[in-house]
Amino acid sequence: MTGFKVAVLANLKKNAPKSAGLAEDHWDDLDSETTVAALVGAIEAGGHRCVFHEGNADLYDRLREDRPDICFNICEGHFGDGREAQVPALLEMLRIPYTGSKVLALALALDKPMTKRVLTWHDLPTPAFQTFENRDEALDDDMLFPLFVKPSREGTGMGVSARSIVRTEAELREQLDYIVNRYNQTALVERFISGREITLGLVGNISGVAARRLPSRFYNSGRRDYSEAGLAALKAGGMTFMPPMEVDLAPYKETDAVYSNRLKTDLADQVGYMVPAPLPGPLVRELNWLTAAVFRVIGCHDVARVDFRLDEHDNFKPYILEINPLPGLAPEISDLVIEANAIGISHTELVNMILEAAIMRYGLTTGRAISLPR
Repeated sequence: MTGFKVAVLANLKKNAPKSAGLAEDHWDDLDSETTVAALVGAIEAGGHRCVFHEGNADLYDRLREDRPDICFNICEGHFGDGREAQVPALLEMLRIPYTGSKVLALALALDKPMTKRVLTWHDLPTPAFQTFENRDEALDDDMLFPLFVKPSREGTGMGVSARSIVRTEAELREQLDYIVNRYNQTALVERFISGREITLGLVGNISGVAARRLPSRFYNSGRRDYSEAGLAALKAGGMTFMPPMEVDLAPYKETDAVYSNRLKTDLADQVGYMVPAPLPGPLVRELNWLTAAVFRVIGCHDVARVDFRLDEHDNFKPYILEINPLPGLAPEISDLVIEANAIGISHTELVNMILEAAIMRYGLTTGRAISLPR
């Protein structure tokens, strides 16, 4: 599978719109020139022709002129509650194939409360939660302290700091005021899960069209099969699971009790990681099962990363925090890249695995006319 004309689509941090009143970390999830150059180099090393396009308002005209065979999309978007889905919607209108999840999955995953509602409907373990439009709304009776407060539609730990963990009514109201006004969006409040923080990525696809529900045999039984056979039945396709990675928060327990924006950006090259995380085999299989289940019910494609907390007060039960269908691909520092490297998959190999997953999903072959599914 070589010889395709590939366009890398991304939003560079240096090109982000400048506007008064934006939070200081507003563009922290955008990409660097170094990351884009590494992606282009990796794709070219895979035998393809490659060009980069900024994912802005001029993209439509540039793609009509350039007409790539497939796009490698990592666009985060700039504005709007479905901003990560904007470029994929444009690509579907132009009928150009692209890597990664489609419009609905990207819009859904960006909205953390909506994602949690889907997970809850599927009886997948996620912390109890409540959303707030303002600081004065009443707290539900079942929302017991400590709680965790964060923006509803941000990535890269934006809005997350040690202050996100609130233990009193006064702390809750103060943090709600900060999130709602600083990020101009709904605040998500979750029951805080005290325990180890684990992230697990995967590359590949469920065969056929991703189902947005679990197989019927997983309902009304109260049981899940975390064996290899059970996982195979759930995913029904080719997936490569990366080893679970644990963030070493011990050196930062006085300043960052959680995987904060500061750790993900300012200290990204200094934070320690344990990968593979020291976890028993049955728990790893459970995490793989849950990762595949979330990937499936959200309707993801090609690549994703799922973040968990292991409840130290409940036999290390895993709770799903969120899924990221556009995981970072910065060489050496992005979680998925670190996980892949731990099992001998280089950055170049990882990028081409994602690209080849999309090529196979679309059924593309070099020199053949592209016919996209509806």
